Amino acid sequence: MGVTGARRPHPRKRWSTIERDLRASMGPMLAGVDEVGRGPLAGPVVACAVIMPPNERAIPGIDDSKKLSPAMRLRMALKIRERAVAISLGAASVREIDRINIYQASALAMRRSLERLPLTPDHVL
Repeated sequence: MGVTGARRPHPRKRWSTIERDLRASMGPMLAGVDEVGRGPLAGPVVACAVIMPPNERAIPGIDDSKKLSPAMRLRMALKIRERAVAISLGAASVREIDRINIYQASALAMRRSLERLPLTPDHVL
């Protein structure tokens, strides 16, 4: 008998595996979207959507931007811009954050960034 409520660790799929599976089943055009700015004290919340070429290999050094130095973030941003098929930004204002809350404002900024892409992705991560 095991411990009640205990779970076995679930093996995590690598992002490259998830991406490959999505491209195979849903189409080659995947967009990645993420946001920065968490609350009206920091200003608006801004999101960026990026579509990379279907066969693009992962860019070495890409990681959570909060774990990267400012200089490394800049280098990674330049590499992404050089290789991306499409990039767009969306934002939600401080007033919108106050009115609908930070979580809804983050989703709004992400949706706006996706709507501004010049291409329609098959799937969004």
